[in-house]
Amino acid sequence: MAVGKEIRTKIASIKNTQKITRAMEMVAASKMRKTKDRMQATRPYSIRIGQIIKHLAHANPEYKHSFLVQRDINRAGIIIISSDRGLCGGLNANLFRKALNQLTAWEKMGLEIDVCTVGTKASGFFSGLKTNLVGQATKLGDTPHLHDIVGIIKIMLDAYAEGRIDALYIFYNEFVNTMTQRPTITKLLPVVADELEEELGGHWDYIYEPDAKEVLDHLLTRYIESIVFQGLVENNACEQAARMVAMKSASDNAGSLIKELQLIYNKARQAAITQEISEIVGGAAAV
Repeated sequence: MAVGKEIRTKIASIKNTQKITRAMEMVAASKMRKTKDRMQATRPYSIRIGQIIKHLAHANPEYKHSFLVQRDINRAGIIIISSDRGLCGGLNANLFRKALNQLTAWEKMGLEIDVCTVGTKASGFFSGLKTNLVGQATKLGDTPHLHDIVGIIKIMLDAYAEGRIDALYIFYNEFVNTMTQRPTITKLLPVVADELEEELGGHWDYIYEPDAKEVLDHLLTRYIESIVFQGLVENNACEQAARMVAMKSASDNAGSLIKELQLIYNKARQAAITQEISEIVGGAAAV
């Protein structure tokens, strides 16, 4: 029964792996609830500040901030947000594929690209490409804070203010639901005046205290920080959801494999017993 012993060893090994994947699935489910709550808590703020910035883009302010001024794009900057750890299905691969397609399209248009990465996976991936990697943030954990990513945001904002880049984009995974995570590209700078939900007629502006320059400088920087941070917490929720789904799939596959091996083992055992009986019967007949 050497074959049977080998199959039993395989079954035991797969059962041990299945225990690990089930444990990881439960951990991911627990973390997903926490990251989802965190994401939903920060989302209203980022949506509201986005609406205010769109109002500013439609307004006729006494002070026109450089972030609101459209310019010809010769060089762009991107911030790409990934996970620190793997075992989350195709989450990072789908995002990187979308990013590479966009980078290829920009290169064909003659644009040069500066890249900042958030997450170990993005850092490792873009380090191996011929890209100008100007900043990275890694090992942020499951509960990242704004001060963890302020450094890379400042790198890009300084580059934009000094004219070294002419546009800024963010790439991240948007959390749609537990089963769906959508790779997303959002243009941060210059701020584009989209269509507003309510009609705002005539020439108008906000009243600024103490003055327009001080308020807009602070507000627009806060806007970029909030959008990037929202992308980070969305990506965290996506990571845990994708890991939970991937580990459940792995556990189910392990269960199917165990059933198949169990069936093969039973057949091999039955064949061995049948052969032994045949040999005994044949020996008795010879006597």
